[in-house]
Amino acid sequence: MNMFKQLRNLWMPCATIFALTCFGNAFAQVSYQVTDLGVPKNDNYSMIMSVNDEGWSEIMAGNFLPGQGDSLSGVPLNGRALINVDGYYVDLGTLGGPNSWMNFGEINDFAQVVGDSETAVPDPNGEDICGFGTHLTCLPFLWQPFHMSALPTLGGNNGEASAINNLGQIVGMAENGAVDPSCQAGTINNRVQLPVLWENGNVHALPTVDHDPDGFAFWINDRGQAVGYSGNCSGPIHGILWENRTASALADLGTGGFAENINDEGQIVGTVGSADGTTQTGAIWQIVKGTGTTKLTTVLGLLPGDAAGLAFGNNNQGQVVGGEWNANFFWSHAFIWQNGVMTDLNTLFPASSNLFATFAAKINNRGQIGGMAIVCSGPHQGEMHAFLATPVKQSAGESIAQAAPNCLQSNFPAADAVNRLLKKSGPGGRFVR
Repeated sequence: MNMFKQLRNLWMPCATIFALTCFGNAFAQVSYQVTDLGVPKNDNYSMIMSVNDEGWSEIMAGNFLPGQGDSLSGVPLNGRALINVDGYYVDLGTLGGPNSWMNFGEINDFAQVVGDSETAVPDPNGEDICGFGTHLTCLPFLWQPFHMSALPTLGGNNGEASAINNLGQIVGMAENGAVDPSCQAGTINNRVQLPVLWENGNVHALPTVDHDPDGFAFWINDRGQAVGYSGNCSGPIHGILWENRTASALADLGTGGFAENINDEGQIVGTVGSADGTTQTGAIWQIVKGTGTTKLTTVLGLLPGDAAGLAFGNNNQGQVVGGEWNANFFWSHAFIWQNGVMTDLNTLFPASSNLFATFAAKINNRGQIGGMAIVCSGPHQGEMHAFLATPVKQSAGESIAQAAPNCLQSNFPAADAVNRLLKKSGPGGRFVR
């Protein structure tokens, strides 16, 4: 399944919007020079999932039905994993199947890339982990210039690699082949999925908490600290920190959460459900030095009009980026949080960029941000394009938020179409990447 598709299944849709931090213009923001990385030929969608400190980016690109590229419920028709190095695209290929992807995934500073790819072998259990509707086996990969190789699972048919640090340690998820007893009847992806660490070519299962059968490690920093979640097939999940292959749960507000990223300073970002269970929002935790414990330090608020959101990336300077979505489960605003202030990235993008950012995936230590944006006008209007935003010490002038305040509306289908899409996907799907 699409990585974003399952976010709506974690908590009930937003009935009320809560905010635990104040927004304003107290913090003097820089503006950004925005590079539209476009889409490959014959595609209508691309998104940066990771940007390293060289400014090289890992991109997932492909096609969605019109209006679905920016939906949490959108299902890709096809997809390829790419990298962009100084303006040049490299297609990473596949492991024998038609598609490769990286619903989470990373390029490190040595141009090593991880993600997941279909093979040519049908999944014997009918699973569809890569999420393209082909029901082919889906394997984690490591790409090193210029070769893609499969990473081992725990004995099951499928897995996904999420991140690789500069030491070559890789984290993600792998199946062990067992049927997950916590899955509801009719669940397609019904095998146990365990968080894993790949090191020196070997795969190691990471522990979960509270006897959870499933988990996923999403990110690992250069200190070997990893974060993600554990849970069951259809119930609540817990944010997790792994240190020395030992798991500890992250505090939440009583309704679950998960961790997406950790920097080298021990700052963790992700999302938590609100105390009343009506929505979810970005969150920040901090490892308390010398104690081996973590503390939930900040629960981010929401930009006006948004229903929910999550923090997805952070750098060693403590800058945090992510995205928010509206009540119809469409990504609506990319944000940056720094020095206690949340800012809509579109107020910092010049109108000339013609891109309205809906999701910011990662920010590197140079402050460069990668994500996805809607093209507001012209021959590519409505397409979702990968962007790379580089900070500059100058005014943006008129921002895209000012010049094209209705850019989002043209890409949102009617509410009844969204409701049909949500009913089709069903409420019981697994949270998978």
